[in-house]
Amino acid sequence: MLVLSRKIGEEIVLPASSVSIVVLAVHGKRVQLGIEAPPEEPVYRAELWQRKRQASEPCRELLAKT
Repeated sequence: MLVLSRKIGEEIVLPASSVSIVVLAVHGKRVQLGIEAPPEEPVYRAELWQRKRQASEPCRELLAKT
């Protein structure tokens, strides 16, 4: 894992994915990020991505049994 320090307004760029992440604000222990990504590049919060994956697993299991 790469760990970076950024100040408000500073940006991290992932050029291979055309994604940029900007620190918008810091409120105590909360950091507000802005993410720019192409429409074909989905962006999820980790907990939502895990739920989405878990919800689709039963479908994959049923397809594997047929």
